[in-house]
Amino acid sequence: MAVSIEMASSTSDTAEAMCPHRLVLEHVTSRWGVLVLMELLERPYRFSELRRAIGRVSEKMLTQTLQTLERDGLVHRDAKPVIPPRVDYSLTDLGREAAEQVRGLAMWTAERMGEVQKARAEYDAAKGRG
Repeated sequence: MAVSIEMASSTSDTAEAMCPHRLVLEHVTSRWGVLVLMELLERPYRFSELRRAIGRVSEKMLTQTLQTLERDGLVHRDAKPVIPPRVDYSLTDLGREAAEQVRGLAMWTAERMGEVQKARAEYDAAKGRG
């Protein structure tokens, strides 16, 4: 099992070395990455607050997404040494810049949804669907 983990890690490292900007783009535009960035653009969140705000994301997926975005320098994790533990997540300057770009795409999508739905209906009609 350790061999396959090492091989997967090696493959991932090789892909990152060959095309690092592509991996960052995948992180920013992933299903949960987009939603995390959009929420954190508004304000910092505690983990449970962020999970509720996003909705329908598992604890595991949100943790992975936050760790990935933190590694990329987009999210700041502030763990306060109190009992019970308190961890706040916020955007870095780089993360805020990325989130603004994502918000632009989200706004475009909302503005153009009617045209997308029309194109889908035309496509489905031409293909004999629904």
